[in-house]
Amino acid sequence: MGADGCDLLCIDLDKAEGLRADLLGFDVAEQLARRAKALGDPTRVTLAVALAATDELCVCDLSWITGRAENLVSHHLRVLRAEGLVSSRREGKMVMYATTVSGRASLEALRVQVARA
Repeated sequence: MGADGCDLLCIDLDKAEGLRADLLGFDVAEQLARRAKALGDPTRVTLAVALAATDELCVCDLSWITGRAENLVSHHLRVLRAEGLVSSRREGKMVMYATTVSGRASLEALRVQVARA
């Protein structure tokens, strides 16, 4: 099969069955993949980290912090919000964003992985 696969079929059945039983269901794995994809963009990670460092910020603040256009920041925030990583609320003419508990946990998991690398 080559360098990336086994040349011989040899399954460690006890280990494989134990892991198979413990694996996430497809729906959960799919949700995790979408969240990982949402954090797969440097601008979105920067936005999420900035929000996690404070209670909440408006699009104008986030635009200035990241040095990105407001419409681009709004687009990225919609992606993060769609995956449950940030929440938003309207305050008069401003929309305020905050990191969700799930968003903070996702960022922490990424930090742990980077620290281990």
